[in-house]
Amino acid sequence: MTCSPTTTPLTSVAPSGPLITGDLAAAETGVTPATIRKWVQRGHLASAGQQGRALLYRLEDVFAAERAVNLRTAPAPSRSAG
Repeated sequence: MTCSPTTTPLTSVAPSGPLITGDLAAAETGVTPATIRKWVQRGHLASAGQQGRALLYRLEDVFAAERAVNLRTAPAPSRSAG
């Protein structure tokens, strides 16, 4: 008796965590879906799969991209003269 390997569709859970759509990624980080697409274009975020035409992202990667972008745009600490 031989067992054939089963395949699971790439929809909601990957080995390293849940996969979410760009719209959900935007909602989780408080930005617009256009910002998520911009992070992808600029190399801050990479898709981890696809469901139909929708790209899917690892939630942990979305938060890492958010931190990376926020570190770049954070104002430099001011020196007090005092």
